Amino acid sequence: MTVKTNYIEPKFKKKINPKVGLLALSTDLTIENDFQSICQKLPLDLFVNRIHNENPLTKENLLKMYDQIEPVTKKILPGQKINTVAYACTSGTIAIGEDKVKDKVQLAKPGCYVTTPITSAIKAFTKMNAKKIALFTPYPESVNKTILEYFNKKNINIISFSTFNIDKDEDIASVDPEYLLDTLIKLNISDADALFISCTALPVLEILEKVEKKVKKLVLSSNQTLIWDTIRSIGYKPAVEGYGELLRK
Repeated sequence: MTVKTNYIEPKFKKKINPKVGLLALSTDLTIENDFQSICQKLPLDLFVNRIHNENPLTKENLLKMYDQIEPVTKKILPGQKINTVAYACTSGTIAIGEDKVKDKVQLAKPGCYVTTPITSAIKAFTKMNAKKIALFTPYPESVNKTILEYFNKKNINIISFSTFNIDKDEDIASVDPEYLLDTLIKLNISDADALFISCTALPVLEILEKVEKKVKKLVLSSNQTLIWDTIRSIGYKPAVEGYGELLRK
């Protein structure tokens, strides 16, 4: 018996959400959850691909990601336009260079907006008029050196610096958030305009609002600024509550 095919005309959506690509490190246990905690409630579609990263955390290992950026980005919705791509590595961006990251991403997705944690952090400093920065990182000494040198080159005034001196992403992600909260609120940042907490793997976003209320200063983090720049780049302007003053702007 031959069954006749019944062709039905499809009806397509009239409105398509902006598409956001997230380049997460293969070793990062934190960034996806942080993006989803905010972006799942917003009118955008998030698509994630992972870029290979090696431990321990060194400049040499971070530089190995450079040649992967274009092919890994290209595999996010191949052949389709993406509005914004966020490369989610603060220290990797500094090791490779912001412009080089942007160029590689745009080879894969021409015309997209590109942001990184360091790009978004510097933009947030300007937006919030934060001129004196207290810096906290989980990184080892060699990586901290590149971070401090980069900020100095960008004329960012770092007035205090503290670190956990950890060299593996899984260990960074395993820091107890309550201990992190207690550590951050005890920092001497009285002369700073803002506290910036670097690293996409550190579990800061969930406690950031608590830190800000305790220290009574602007608090910024890699993931918070990256998400902020990402959602503003696709035209989402309303305040987002619960993640610090920056996202309420």
